[in-house]
Amino acid sequence: MGFKMGIVGLPNVGKSTLFNALTRTAAAQAANFPFCTIEPNVGEVAVPDTRLDKLAAIAGSKQIIPTRMTFVDIAGLVKGASKGEGLGNQFLANIREVDAIAHVLRCFEDGDVTHVEGRVDPVADADTIETELMLADLESIEKRRANLVRKLKGTDKEAQQQDRLLAAAQEVLENGKPARFVEVDDEDLRAWKLLQLLTTKPVLYVCNVGESDAAEGNDHAARVAKMAAAEGNAHVIISARIEEEISQLEPDEAQMFLEEMGLQEAGLDRLIRAGYDLLHLETYFTVGPKEARAWTIRSGTTAPRAAGVIHGDFEKGFIRAETIAYDDFVTLGGEQPAKEAGKMRAEGKSYVVKDGDVLHFLFNT
Repeated sequence: MGFKMGIVGLPNVGKSTLFNALTRTAAAQAANFPFCTIEPNVGEVAVPDTRLDKLAAIAGSKQIIPTRMTFVDIAGLVKGASKGEGLGNQFLANIREVDAIAHVLRCFEDGDVTHVEGRVDPVADADTIETELMLADLESIEKRRANLVRKLKGTDKEAQQQDRLLAAAQEVLENGKPARFVEVDDEDLRAWKLLQLLTTKPVLYVCNVGESDAAEGNDHAARVAKMAAAEGNAHVIISARIEEEISQLEPDEAQMFLEEMGLQEAGLDRLIRAGYDLLHLETYFTVGPKEARAWTIRSGTTAPRAAGVIHGDFEKGFIRAETIAYDDFVTLGGEQPAKEAGKMRAEGKSYVVKDGDVLHFLFNT
């Protein structure tokens, strides 16, 4: 399991350029006019993790299989998208299918690239997108609550729960805040997620800056950082142009290029790490002579559920998980030395998997 991140933003902010670079494809047409992305483009990238390479080297694994992250390049939103302006309805539906939203914000000045609003103001752009998503949610809520009226006259507990949650979301939205500000009790979490409201999606602001500002950012990016902090959201600074250039280079050349630009790592790495933090994701590993593989889970996942990421039968027939911490595996030189040193543990159904655990599952077929 990886996760799916939707790349959204106003037209001409660099979404498709960033998508092309991150997925190392030319699937998204990057052009200087609105709606150049007519269908959402989907691309997968390997999640970089140096730990996987170290584990594979120690175990002599023939194959290295990283976990994957999916990017969805969603066409540019404009004011009125919630009412169908531009190609709004279609794109808003695409947003419902992603785990998180990356708001790409134009933080660069370039007279050759037009802005749909005729100015460069990333905070205003973010507000435009958020407003459209909120308006779309309000319209959706009003329709759903109207459809629930008949069921509410009876004793349909599911309908009552749904209407109660929709009412809570409506109140927050009418007060000018996204639905993610609703406080949801544990017993309502499943029903809340099934509502699929757009503004419940976690948000990551992506400040697209010019090449000279990639290392330190600029005044526009600083304003976005202040806004993100006030909202409790995250932000990253990326130059889509630099990512585009890196995507065409061999790894060694790419590293040299980054160093010349004063950057320690590619924007892709920062974006994925920020996305993992946003969704509270972690990685565990399975390692052997055949392959070394990374698996993505949510923080707090128990061993049986982690096993189920590999195959449902692993979860159903789970017996125990032979567990070695990453540091112990690397320091001691592999599974057998770790086992001899007493660092391999047998963990049961209640064990909560930790980031970096090297696991071997035993299960009944």
